[in-house]
Amino acid sequence: MRTLKRRSFAAVAAGASVALVLAGCSDSDGGGGDDAPSADVDCADYTQYTDEFGDLEGKTVSVYTSIVDPESQEQEDSYKPFTECTGVEIAYEGSREFEAQLPVRLTAGNAPDIAYIPQPGFLKSLVADFPDAVMPAPQAVIDNANEYYTEDWVNYGSVDGTLYATPLGANVKSFVWYSPSEFEASGYEIPTTLDELMALTQQIADEGKIPWCAGIESGDATGWPATDFLEDMVLRTAGPEVYDQWVTHEIPFDDPAIVEALGAAGDILKNPDYVNGGLGDVRSIAAAPWNEAGNGIPDGTCSLHRAANFYQANWDESLDVSEKGDVFAFYLPGKTADEKPLLGGGEFVTAFSDRPEVQAFHAYLSSPQWADAKAQVTGQGWISANTGFDGSLLQSPIDKLSYDLLTDESYTFRFDGSDMMPGEVGTGAFWKQMTDWFVSDISDEEVLSNIDAAWPAS
Repeated sequence: MRTLKRRSFAAVAAGASVALVLAGCSDSDGGGGDDAPSADVDCADYTQYTDEFGDLEGKTVSVYTSIVDPESQEQEDSYKPFTECTGVEIAYEGSREFEAQLPVRLTAGNAPDIAYIPQPGFLKSLVADFPDAVMPAPQAVIDNANEYYTEDWVNYGSVDGTLYATPLGANVKSFVWYSPSEFEASGYEIPTTLDELMALTQQIADEGKIPWCAGIESGDATGWPATDFLEDMVLRTAGPEVYDQWVTHEIPFDDPAIVEALGAAGDILKNPDYVNGGLGDVRSIAAAPWNEAGNGIPDGTCSLHRAANFYQANWDESLDVSEKGDVFAFYLPGKTADEKPLLGGGEFVTAFSDRPEVQAFHAYLSSPQWADAKAQVTGQGWISANTGFDGSLLQSPIDKLSYDLLTDESYTFRFDGSDMMPGEVGTGAFWKQMTDWFVSDISDEEVLSNIDAAWPAS
């Protein structure tokens, strides 16, 4: 990773100093229009923004995002040190129609100052369709990106070599949820290879139980959990290099390596002896809500459920989510113990204005300073890919495990493939065909060929 010499936005507020700022902010209204910061706020660490970008008092930055209640409150709370100390006000707007409405707003000339883009593929389409609207990152943001993010994460926010967006949050998807108490009582071992996972699956089935539960229903986004399952299998059966070729269409969607990976996914998801614990037959996977499908684990009707670290938000609040608790997750193993592919995703901060206050806020969001502040106001379900982030601030055991995996160089990280593909493929044909895979007699080859046909001509 290339590191720029200029480091004006180095992490100078971590741990206790951020806690002090947040403590001072906790009693404020969060707006930047107060005459002075709260009494306990130490703003020395925030003069870097006014030194770089000038007097920001009374300026407003609008933020448009798909992050809505209750997570939106945590977002707004994480801005308080910045708003208190710079005088900038943040006008936050969360929308469940974000992806549909953002292009409409850009077409109408009503762009937000900042948007949180959930897919690199969406970012690329915005840059292509609205080249005058999407702003290249300013130097302060470039410095932070090169200093605090790996080359892969920088590339996810870049188009044709130009950095436009920086990571906001991150997630890890290569997890299998389970019941620690069931594993202990039954003598089950955490698998360390894909073959061991399949052997465990068969062992559970031999005991008269249905090992797996799964659900991919998600409203207009139905099908996306199945795309994640296939992506994880491509990484394991074909490897990261083939995965990269597949995501960029250097090889067709129905390449033999991808057919093999879908077959590996089907060894679990299409096997009536292995699914769908407590929910029905194979076809029930298409109709089972993804956020409820794992309930069979604490209910005792299934033992295994593949889902990301953010799935923890869907467990009943009475459950202890920890290694010795009611539910937890283990890493979905690779083909061998030494092969450690890791699938994940995240959102990206993208600017549509180059006003000083917008650049200053973007710089804050790309810093370890903000990541630390965010961790301190978030109970669970959020991690950062920022290498300067203080991971000890994470409060949830599964988030801590996710961060450990994300920052462990022995794991090979790849971004969610459907999020990297053109929209008509990644969030269109891919979702639809994977749903059809469960409810029709369509073959693996035909499913993949139908998705390949949706790939736009170059």
